[in-house]
Amino acid sequence: MTLTQFVTKNAFRNKRRTILTVISIMFSLLLLTLMMTVWRAFYIDKGAPESALRLVTRHKVSLTNMMPLAYENKIRSVPGVVAVASMNWYGGKYKDDKPENFFAQFYVEPENIVQVYTDWEIPEDQKQAWFKDRAGCAVGKQLADRLHFKVGDKVHLQGSFLPDVDLTVRAIISGPEVNDAMWFNRKYVDESTQWVSSQSGMYAIRVASESDVPTVTRTIDDMFHNAPEPTKTETEKAFQLGFIAMMGNVKAFILGIAGAVVFAILLVSGNTMAMSIRERIREVAVLKTVGFTRNRVLALFVGEAVAVSLVGGVIGVLLASGFIRGLAQSPMGGMFRTATVNAPTALVALGVAALVGFLSAFLPSYRAAKLNIAEGLRHLG
Repeated sequence: MTLTQFVTKNAFRNKRRTILTVISIMFSLLLLTLMMTVWRAFYIDKGAPESALRLVTRHKVSLTNMMPLAYENKIRSVPGVVAVASMNWYGGKYKDDKPENFFAQFYVEPENIVQVYTDWEIPEDQKQAWFKDRAGCAVGKQLADRLHFKVGDKVHLQGSFLPDVDLTVRAIISGPEVNDAMWFNRKYVDESTQWVSSQSGMYAIRVASESDVPTVTRTIDDMFHNAPEPTKTETEKAFQLGFIAMMGNVKAFILGIAGAVVFAILLVSGNTMAMSIRERIREVAVLKTVGFTRNRVLALFVGEAVAVSLVGGVIGVLLASGFIRGLAQSPMGGMFRTATVNAPTALVALGVAALVGFLSAFLPSYRAAKLNIAEGLRHLG
């Protein structure tokens, strides 16, 4: 029997205990992998290259405060700015309040928004149909697939603070980072509601190059610093993180959860291995009697613990990967649209699992391995 076969056979000799340990480690590594994936999606991933060229200007006080529509031409005149589009949140209800029927809705100037989001892929005939129809709308492909929207479909949205709108789907938007949203013509809303016709909730801006981002950001905010409606300009990624920051210190929360997970699986694995090794002291003495060295006994027990931890870790990582994919396709996917459990994240999680197995087993295994044969044979545990 090889060393690997010996370790595998002994690791699963007490099936109930091993399965419960694997399940405990599996859930812990599932949560740890999710936390690492969330951290990477929020704070490390930069998104598509085009995203780095986009800025968002909003009211400095709050997203609920509006800005004059006249800001648009002033922003467009800033050196380095290629395109500007006003954007307003509609916040209507489609069918009912069920989560599966929720999606973001913006009213915009179609000709301008496509110049900012140059990575959108829209067939030319659909694009022109959207431009010409004031009651037309464009929807992201994910949204179209989820709610089975097709070009030509009629969509009724019930407004929460604006009048209801009856729209016709004129275009389906594809692309690397198209979110679950609907975009329709602001002229439709302006015609029925005068108080929003001269205001904008935010401005989407595209700059010529990444080197222009700091200068354009500073110039825009300085331009309106003393205006009644001061602005805050930030990158598209920072703007998205602003929503997350409203929930509190998310970084500390993620780190706290990750630390608690590692501590918990150390306790679970450590207790399990201590019990297992204490029950096998006499077996250690027998192994030494037939020629096993102290180091070989230590390697056997530590190998068993690492094997059990890795089994739980692999299952946990696979479940986390499936959970993230499901979340990305859900109505509330948001920033998880492009999130995946990538190879580095999986390797770190499995590394943590292996380290936990090693640390939990090393001390009790070392104590058992250094016992002499006579003491081991007299042990009654």
